[in-house]
Amino acid sequence: MLLPFFQEQLIEAGCDEAGRGCLAGPVVAAAVILPRGFQHPLLNDSKQLTEKERYALRPVIEEAAIAWAVAVVEPEEIDRINILKASFSAMHRAVDQLAARPELLLIDGNRFSPYPFIPHRCIVQGDGKYASIAAASVLAKTWRDDHMNTLHHLFPKYNWLKNKGYATREHQEALNQHGPCLHHRRSFRLDYRKAERRSVVHGERSMADR
Repeated sequence: MLLPFFQEQLIEAGCDEAGRGCLAGPVVAAAVILPRGFQHPLLNDSKQLTEKERYALRPVIEEAAIAWAVAVVEPEEIDRINILKASFSAMHRAVDQLAARPELLLIDGNRFSPYPFIPHRCIVQGDGKYASIAAASVLAKTWRDDHMNTLHHLFPKYNWLKNKGYATREHQEALNQHGPCLHHRRSFRLDYRKAERRSVVHGERSMADR
């Protein structure tokens, strides 16, 4: 069962991101401030929910929240600053847009770049522990999925309608056949670069470390 808050004195915003491990598309972050009494039987880590459940929850969260915001960092910027910094930047931008100012940020994960003048707590698997982080995970995931569905109609050969930019076999085969488009992250090790991949030296950082 999700905990309603981390502490009782400060206004909390839960923060989470979606799309960090994708080969294509933006990383999307959400920040959510929930009212103290908010409960919903479906609310959980978005990865534990079906697509139908996530989309059923989204309008409930958006209507009930004291404040919520979603922000993106596009592939070009991800390539320039790396995916970890891009994830933090997306969360910062989401907090920037909140209509109410939080006094504490609850961050899903074990690392974060401090937001100016607002303390934070990093919580590993926080989207399965605290309601505000779970709510942020649902908004980030559904907003990103909507974006990838739109991009799919412009670049159908990658089938982003189904894989949402993740490194599925089908997506990698499409990259091998067609190469990347402007929405792919060039700093990630894409399968179409077969010759480059063969020359990768032992000890190079994996995609998950970037």
